Order: sequence, then structure tokens, then C-alpha cells
Amino acid sequence: MALTHKVNKVLYVRLPVWKIYPGGVIYIADFIHKLRPGVEQRILDFALIPASRRRRVLRALLEEFKPDVVAFSWRNMQTFGPHPENEALDVVMNFDYSPNPLKRLKSAFSALGIIYDYAASRINNFAFMKLVRKQLPAATVVVGGTAASIFGQHVIKKCPSNSIVVIGEGEPTMLSVVDGDESLEGHYYTKDEQGRVVHHSGQENFELENLTAPNFEYIESIFPGFREYLDQEIGVHTKRGCPFQCHFCLYNKIEGSRQRYRDPVEIVKEIETLNKVYGVEKIWFTDAQFCSTRPSMNHVERILDQMIARNVKVRWAGYLRLNFLNQEIAKKMLLSGLDSIDLSFTGTQENIDRLTLGYKLKQQMEAFNLFKEAGHTDQKIKLYMPLNAPGETEEALLTNINKINELYTLFGRDNVLPFIFFIGVQPGTPIEDKLLREGYLKRGYNPLTLNPFTIKRLLYNPEPLGRMIGRAYLKALDKSNADFDYVGRATMKLLEEELLARQSG
Repeated sequence: MALTHKVNKVLYVRLPVWKIYPGGVIYIADFIHKLRPGVEQRILDFALIPASRRRRVLRALLEEFKPDVVAFSWRNMQTFGPHPENEALDVVMNFDYSPNPLKRLKSAFSALGIIYDYAASRINNFAFMKLVRKQLPAATVVVGGTAASIFGQHVIKKCPSNSIVVIGEGEPTMLSVVDGDESLEGHYYTKDEQGRVVHHSGQENFELENLTAPNFEYIESIFPGFREYLDQEIGVHTKRGCPFQCHFCLYNKIEGSRQRYRDPVEIVKEIETLNKVYGVEKIWFTDAQFCSTRPSMNHVERILDQMIARNVKVRWAGYLRLNFLNQEIAKKMLLSGLDSIDLSFTGTQENIDRLTLGYKLKQQMEAFNLFKEAGHTDQKIKLYMPLNAPGETEEALLTNINKINELYTLFGRDNVLPFIFFIGVQPGTPIEDKLLREGYLKRGYNPLTLNPFTIKRLLYNPEPLGRMIGRAYLKALDKSNADFDYVGRATMKLLEEELLARQSG
């Protein structure tokens, strides 16, 4: 699809999601402003507007601003994904394993509610795009964000004519759109005036040194809701690209496998402004992993050095891979305000290899000791554990629990948070390929039809292990509510007791 004119006005619409800092939209708007300052831009965040008013607000802004391009940012689309009010794992566990018939019935209605919410959200989001097309027939519709990157081929089919769906990072494509280029940069789908869809493949080659610290004064001027996010955790991007291919993860499909880095000085300028000008106290590094490879550790150390030198007073966290951690970097992490150590965790090398997580358990356990020796105090240790991983066994689970007990001893029980997450199926991942090969999924299936119940049937542990985990989890929910214990710790304790009893019996 060829664009024949330069763009004067761009409206960014952040599609409905719970209140999460819209960092991706802010980076793109800032990037376009710095290179094309003559382009007028606005940001409309539906997370800050009641559902009943969204169409009215959008209609009024289209009428007043009359943008040439309306760029929608879409975060969540798949039914078993994050949900602001209902945890899919809780719902499925109650439906399958609760001894209370009323809880099982309630969970069934909750599941239907989740499925309905996501289906309705998809319908409403496409309706917003159609509203744009009806009110501004000549405007170009652009759709980006995580959901568009994962499900682009499904999204473009339902977009109105003269639409572009961007896969992966949006800066190069948006700049091409703004410039009216006949051939756009990046990876994207187009739908022309006649409704014909074309796939334009491309590699992620945007150099992140071009992504400087945002001009937040400008962002405030185009985004009235900006200050409403300053009392929560703010996302900051330091790199893109992931060289690993974990069994269930899409990061390297979205961002490419080549790691590309922002300038540490610009990163810390961004954090410093957020902290010292706007009072932000918490930062989340939004990378696939804040540290992972040996070159990324060097980059991390430069960021930490800048944070310490500039005396930035924030608490920060991000996903960590500790293969190449040393004591000096561990000390700098703690000194610069590390709030929690967030990482994938499973207690056997066999499961790590089966999930293609790409690290050594021995290295990970040694890294924990480095944090302790470096001066760990109250920083939380958050362990993301896929208990529905294919191939899980009772023996492996007990080994996993023993490793967690080691961490309790090292850091204190209250500082260790085992988090049971629910592996899903994403297009283009090794786990999807496995399910297709084994016949659990049919070629040509629609991934948007998957829900918490179908995922459980596809990926859950064989009985009796599945039932054991489910019932322990439900007991832990009740116990946690009564004793104010963390549900993951309570689940692990209950599982440990049952597994040891089975061994002795």
C-alpha cells in the first residue's frame, strides 16, 4: 500500500487495558517529534476513560484534531492472557479441583466472563477503527503493540481498508508513514482500499542508540493523562532482542534475536528526570531480560554506574538471567536500588533444558549466593515457576521444592516468593510446534479461540500430579487468605508434605 502524502497530524489511541504505563506509545511519539517536529501529535489513553465514554471521547477528538493517521496500540488479545480482575489459573483450578460445588459453579461463570470480556474487547477495538474510517475516510489506520505483533495476520483481516498492522518495533514504520513513503520500513501487513491484504516481511534493524531520553515536557503537552501514572511503577526500555528461545516465549519473534542497546547515559537521563522532576520512585526495566548475555552484563553495569553516579533514588526491578553475574555487578545492583530479583526458576536442569530456558541451574544458585555476599537485605526473590510444564514429575517437583527451601535458608522465608505461572500457547513458539507435531493442535487452528480450559487440557501435568498440584493450590489460596501467607509459598509447603508422605508410604 503506497502512501502519497506527508502526514501533518498523528493521534495515538491506547486501546483499553487496565492502568499500565503506556511506555511504547510514549517512546514512539517522542521519537517522531524529535525527527519530525512539525508533525502534531496527541495521545489518547482509554485506560483512563470509563468504557461508557470512550466512543464519545474518540469521536470528539477526531472531529476537533482531524488527524491524518490514527495509530492504535493493542496490548492484550488472547483469552488466557493477563486479566485485571480474574486470574485464569485460579478459575481453572477451582473448576477442576474444588470440592465445593458452589465454587466450581462460580469459577465456570468467571471463566465465561473472561472469555466474554476478551471477545467483546476485540469487537469493540475493531469498532473504534471502523469509527475512524467512517468519520475520517482519508485517514490511515495503524495498529501496533504486543497483540498486533503476535496476531497480526488475524488483526489485519478485520481492520478497515487503508490499514497497516505493524509487527514488532514501531519506530521505523511510523517514521515511514509520517514521511508518506511509498515503501515503508519494518515488518508489517497492509490492507488497501479494495481490502487486499499483503504481508511485508522485514528484519528488526532499528538501532536503539537513536532512542534518546524522552522529552517529558513535550509528552505532557500531548498526553494530559501522563501524570496519572507517576505514582506507580514506570517502564523503562534499555535494549531489544533476545538470543534465547524459551519453549513458550515470543520475545525473539517480536524483537528479533540480535540484542541492540540504548545508550546508558540516555537511559539514566530518562530515569533521573522521572525521579527528580516527577517524583517517580519505582522503575521496571521492560526488556525481555534486563541482563542475560555477557555483552548485556557489560551494558547493565554501565547503566548501574550512571545511576549511582547521578544519585538516582529509585527502586528498580526487571527480569534477570544470572548466567554471567559477578559480585561487583551484584553489589552495584543492590547499591543502585534493586527492589527484587525476578527470574525464571525450576529446580532441575532436565526441566530447564526441556523448556529450552538456556541457563544452568548451578550458575543460578551460585548467583543467589553472590547477592547474599554482596549485602542483600530485604530485596524480594521472585521465582516464576511453570508447574504445568510438559514432562513435570513428582521427583522433579520435590527437587524444585528442596531448591526453594535452600533459598528460604539463604534469604529468609518472607523474602522468597515462588510464583506459579500458567504456560500458554503462543503462535510461533516451540511449544506450539510440539503440540502441532503431536496432534493436540490442528494445522490452521485459530489461536484466539484458546482459553484457560483448552490450555489446561493441552499442557497440564498427567494425573495424579495435576490433581495434586491443583488441590494444593486451592488449599493454599484458603490458607493464604486466613494466615496472610503468600500463596506460592503455601502451595510449595503443601506439595512438599504430600510428596514426602507419598514417598514414605
